[in-house]
Amino acid sequence: MTTHPPLRPDTRAERRATPGPDVAAPPRRRRTLLVLLAYLAQVAVRLVASAGQTMPVATPDETGYLFAARVLSGGPAADLSYGTVYRGGYPLLLTPAHWLSDDPQTVYRLIQAENALISALMLPLALVLLRRCGLDRRAAFLVGNATALLTGVVFFAEFALTDAVLPVVVLGWLLLVHSWLTAGARATASPARVALYGAGASALAAYSYVCHTRGVILLVVQAALVLTAAVARWRSRGEAASAAAVLAGVALAGTRLNHSLLPVMYPNGDNDLGGNLLQRLTSLDGWGWTLSLATGQVWYQLAATGGLAGIGLVALAMLALRRDAPGRLRALALAVVAVVAGIALATSAALPDEQRVGNYAYGRYLACVTPVLFAVGCAVLLRLPRRAAAWAAALSAALLAGSAVVVGWHAGDRLARYTFTPYDFPEISFLTWDWTAFRLERATLAGLVLLGLAMLASRLRGLATVTLTALCALVSTGMIATANERVGAPLVREYTAATDVRSIAGPATTPVVAVDGDISWRLRLPLYYWLNWTATIGFDGDHAPPREADLVLVYWNGKTPAESTWKGGAPPGWRIVDRRTSPNDGWVAWRRSG
Repeated sequence: MTTHPPLRPDTRAERRATPGPDVAAPPRRRRTLLVLLAYLAQVAVRLVASAGQTMPVATPDETGYLFAARVLSGGPAADLSYGTVYRGGYPLLLTPAHWLSDDPQTVYRLIQAENALISALMLPLALVLLRRCGLDRRAAFLVGNATALLTGVVFFAEFALTDAVLPVVVLGWLLLVHSWLTAGARATASPARVALYGAGASALAAYSYVCHTRGVILLVVQAALVLTAAVARWRSRGEAASAAAVLAGVALAGTRLNHSLLPVMYPNGDNDLGGNLLQRLTSLDGWGWTLSLATGQVWYQLAATGGLAGIGLVALAMLALRRDAPGRLRALALAVVAVVAGIALATSAALPDEQRVGNYAYGRYLACVTPVLFAVGCAVLLRLPRRAAAWAAALSAALLAGSAVVVGWHAGDRLARYTFTPYDFPEISFLTWDWTAFRLERATLAGLVLLGLAMLASRLRGLATVTLTALCALVSTGMIATANERVGAPLVREYTAATDVRSIAGPATTPVVAVDGDISWRLRLPLYYWLNWTATIGFDGDHAPPREADLVLVYWNGKTPAESTWKGGAPPGWRIVDRRTSPNDGWVAWRRSG
């Protein structure tokens, strides 16, 4: 990332040679129109990709955010006690969808449209980043589109997840804090504009904290940058104080918002991820777990991007260490590296051992930073001389292979024994062409092959940018398409068949509903999603349902007679109106007559 060069004195000769507004305006308008059309195309790509996703399937994450949005919009709560706390920053964006419709499916479609509009902002933001990295307009436009098509940017925008907006938030923060730190080099940087840059960067950093625990890292890094800017006199004390005030104000307001959700959605407490974090960071075994899982997260992003994110990470680390580089750029490079390391370490330390492969190699947590690393990696390949680019690619390849060794050494046969969830591996499954098992060696080899192809593409004179962009876009499109076909569509069919209760309740009939706590959360939470008009009553299936209930959903193993699911026999006036099963468990619906 380069600083903005100071404007040169405007001599008379230069004035005569410089096109006037009437000449310069049409090309500028055409460029703006082109970017706008490309943005709309990116929105369309996301809407088309999400067409088959008609209900939340990334349980419990999606349902957690949807329930929080429902509460914030004045609707009923859902009891998520002992589960992960879902913060209110992203649900706050979803409240308009709940105001516009009461139908769960319509609300979900509106949220997908909102996600698409926000996620597609990756294109103009990436365009700015790449221009600041030194690419010309044409190259920046092409690589920016490839960045906006990354699987982690597009695929997760199909779902009600913070991952739909966090990549845009992180990149927006980086661009604003860069503008804030380097504003002194531009004559156009008025005090008001400098203040706006600082306030915007702080607001986005604090908003990420309100959205997800990963945002804590961004919050700390932004605070460190503001403090450093004041101490190093890159910004005045007043400018630093203004940015710090916005950071603290938004963070405090968000904390109050998140605390307001706790007694409503987690009346009996949560799963205490903070306790896991403290335990892991205060023991040698815990540090072994943390470092190994963090390495697995880095490995995932390197493999998923064909090593290009690795080139970006290496380039930023080297920039941070260069003593001859401008201090402000070194601080920014170090900030990005700190965000990557901080997110990987903190999430790994807090993560419980769920006996799934995704514990040891996971992509979603770092997906919010990957577009930055990918874009910087592409810029490095396209700008550096052949030898320097080869060294950067070699270091990325070594990092990819080395991290794979660490993952394999620590996880061992657990990569084969533990539960493999295809949803966790949209990119890796495509690289290995296997949606049933995790193939570490095959994925690593595929990533190295893609890195080699990217290196070759970047050396083609006159065609480097087009070829590299086409390669990346083709791979990303394949990953997204196969993820929808092999992962998303089967989950939608499974969850719709097992949980869509509109045939027996809602929207015309809105009975009081009681749900057996023995029904697994994999089915119970989607059931709460469809039962959106009421706060369902939980009960123990070994005892009689609450008397006020008109509709009772009781656990069923799918093998015993459905009539036996009501312990002790159903009282007069109750009849079975539906029964469903799934690979996990099932339920029987009893309705009161009359």
